[in-house]
Amino acid sequence: MSLRVVLADDQAVVREGLVTLLGLLPGVEVVGAAADGLAALDLVAQHKPDVLLVDLRMPRCDGVETTERVRAEHPATEVVVLTTYADDESLLAALRAGARGFLTKDADAEAIARALRSAADGQSTVDGELQRRLVEAATRSAPARVKEIEGLTAREIEVLRLIAAGLSNTEIARKLVVSEATVKTHVNHLFTKAGLRDRAQAVAFAYRAGIAD
Repeated sequence: MSLRVVLADDQAVVREGLVTLLGLLPGVEVVGAAADGLAALDLVAQHKPDVLLVDLRMPRCDGVETTERVRAEHPATEVVVLTTYADDESLLAALRAGARGFLTKDADAEAIARALRSAADGQSTVDGELQRRLVEAATRSAPARVKEIEGLTAREIEVLRLIAAGLSNTEIARKLVVSEATVKTHVNHLFTKAGLRDRAQAVAFAYRAGIAD
């Protein structure tokens, strides 16, 4: 089945270019394109896509509010943020609103396709530069959540540190010499205890808590 995508960007040239680019990706179907957040919400309600690819800065309803409303009203639709530039607090706000992926607009077709498919599978994708900025913003915005850190086991802290280093579950299992199923159990417990939704939030939490360098 094709991955169904709605995209939203207020710049016509960028929007039309993305429609063309995504149309060339195998297994991806663009079911709607919007010039602002409110139009994007209408398209999501109408088409129920797998992923919304959205710009952060748009008229009427910006990317953060659009993300928050999509995740609340249409939880089956994941959100990937695509932006040229945004202040760090907007990126952090989009993460908190439920965005699953973050890409800069100079991302190539392969990177966009990977982010869309990862989001649809419930996995996070964060462009390297944007990840650095998200981590720095999270570190500045709040102190370490000491009680939650104290509730983690030594193994869960180690798993968190490896997640922050960018390792997949398979790589973590190999490094710790345990099964992948065991790693998944640690990750699930870790996310539940720390109130984390995905790996992007886990990375920010690890840096804020001083668990990762």
